[in-house]
Amino acid sequence: MIKTVEIKLLPKDALDESIIRAKAIKKAKVKASDVKDVRLSRRSIDARGRQPFYLLRVDVFINESATDEAAIIEGYENVADRTKVIIVGAGPAGYFAALELIELGLCPILFDRGKDVRARRRDLRAIQQDGVVNPHSNYCFGEGGAGTYSDGKLYTRSHKRGNIYKTLRLLVEHGATTDILADAHPHIGSNKLPKIVANIRETIESYGGQIHFNAHVTDLVYHNGEAKGIVVNEQEEHLADAVILATGHSARDIYYLLHKKGITIEAKPFALGVRVEHPQRLIDRLQYNQEEREENLPASSYRLACQANGRGVFSFCMCPGGLVVPASTAPGEIVVNGMSLSKRNSAFANSGTVVSVELEDMKAFEQHGVFAGLEFQKAVEQNMFGAGDGSQKAPTLRMTDFVNKRLSRDFPKSSYIPGHLSAPLYDLLPKGIYDRLAQGMQTFGQKMKGYYTEEAIVIGTESRTSSPVRIPRNKDTYMHEDAIGLFPCGEGAGYAGGILSAAMDGQNVAKAVKRYLEG
Repeated sequence: MIKTVEIKLLPKDALDESIIRAKAIKKAKVKASDVKDVRLSRRSIDARGRQPFYLLRVDVFINESATDEAAIIEGYENVADRTKVIIVGAGPAGYFAALELIELGLCPILFDRGKDVRARRRDLRAIQQDGVVNPHSNYCFGEGGAGTYSDGKLYTRSHKRGNIYKTLRLLVEHGATTDILADAHPHIGSNKLPKIVANIRETIESYGGQIHFNAHVTDLVYHNGEAKGIVVNEQEEHLADAVILATGHSARDIYYLLHKKGITIEAKPFALGVRVEHPQRLIDRLQYNQEEREENLPASSYRLACQANGRGVFSFCMCPGGLVVPASTAPGEIVVNGMSLSKRNSAFANSGTVVSVELEDMKAFEQHGVFAGLEFQKAVEQNMFGAGDGSQKAPTLRMTDFVNKRLSRDFPKSSYIPGHLSAPLYDLLPKGIYDRLAQGMQTFGQKMKGYYTEEAIVIGTESRTSSPVRIPRNKDTYMHEDAIGLFPCGEGAGYAGGILSAAMDGQNVAKAVKRYLEG
C-alpha cells in the first residue's frame, strides 16, 4: 500500500532524508518497521509568513517496495531506414519532436542554422566581450535554441497541452537531476543544459536520426499547396513527406519566406519592455523576511502583475541569482535576456518587466500588414542600439530615474558584462510602453515593499518574450491549412512559451505527423 502525506519542515531540515522519513512515517501513522520506502513526490516553499517553510508531499510505501520506471529511451528502436521527417530547428520543440518521432518509428532529420552547443560558446563570448553578433549563432540560435541559455526554467501552466511528467523524465534520462520531478518550480541551470542538450543529440543520432548544423533553411520546396522539403544554404535540396517548422520566435526570415510563398501567417499580440535587475540580497529580504538568507533556502524569486492604462504589465522569465545577457540576433540591435546557473548563486536577481502589445497598438506600423508587430519590435531594438556607441552596451537607468524621467549619473554593480550606457529609456521606448512600465513599477513597489528602489536598474530592451507573428495551423491536425505536410511548431509558430510548453508542442506535433503519414 502507498500512503501519500504532506509534511512541513524548516529549511534546515528539508534536505535531510532521515528527518523527512521520520516525519512522513509519523504523519502516515504507520509502524516504521512496515515502511519499505519513502519517496518525495512534490516540494515547494511557503514564504508567506515570517518564517519560510518547505512543504513536502511524500509517498510512504507500506509493506511494499518502490519500483523505478523503465527508461523511456529503452523502448526506442533504430529508425534509420524508416520514413523521413524533416525538422527545422534544434531547440526544445525540434529536439522533443525528434525524440517522439523515434518512439513512433519515424526518422527525424534536423536542420539548424546555428552551431552545436560546444562551438556556439565562442560566439557567445564574442557578443559578451566584443559586441560582435553572429546572426546564425548567438543566445537564440544554435543547438538547444534560446532555452539552452535561459536558465532552464521548467515551470509551466500548460498542463493540458501534453505530458509534463514524460517531458521531465526525458530530461532526467539525459542528465538532469531527479529534483525536477518533484520541485514545484523546477530548473536546470544554463551551465548544465548544454550537456543535456548534447546528450539528447547523441540519443537522436544513435537511433538513426540525423542532425545538421550550420544548415540555414533559405527556401521551402512548396508546390500546389504542398510542402515537400526545404532548401539549405541556398543550394542543398532535401525532400520528405512532412516538414516540422520549429524555428523559434526570433527566426524572422522564416516568416518573410512563408509570406513570399503565399503561405498564411498572422500578426499576433506579444509583449515588450525592459529587464529589471535588483541585488539578490534585497529580493531575499523582501520575500523571506530575513537579513541573511537561511541555509537550504534557494535564491528567492517573485511574480508580479498589474493593469496600467488598459494593458497588462507583468514580470517575465524571473532569474533569481542570475545574469543579464545580450540576446541580439543581428547587428544593429540591443536585446537583453536573463539566465541563471544551476546554483543560482549570482549576487543579482533579474526579470523581464513587460507590457502587453495588442494589435491596435501597432497602428504606426500598419503599412507592414502582418509584419506590423515584428517591425514595431525591430524599431525599438534598433532605437536602443542607435542610442549607444555601436557596441552591446545597453541603455540603462536606475529604476527611480527611469520613472522620474532623468538620466542616471552612475549605476550599482551589475551582472551584464557588455556594460551600461545612461540613456533616456523614457524616450527610446514607445510612449505607451514607457508610461505603463513606469506606472507598473510603482504599483509593484506597493505590492512588494522595497521593489521600487534606486538600487534596481532598468535595462533596455526585453523584446523577445514571444513572437509577434503566428503561423496558423488546424487545431486537430496541427498542420497548416494552406500547406499540406507543413507542421508549425513551438514558440516560433506562436503555440508555446518556454522550454516545457515548446517540448510538449513538439511531442504533440510529432504524433500529428504520424497520424498524417498513416493517412
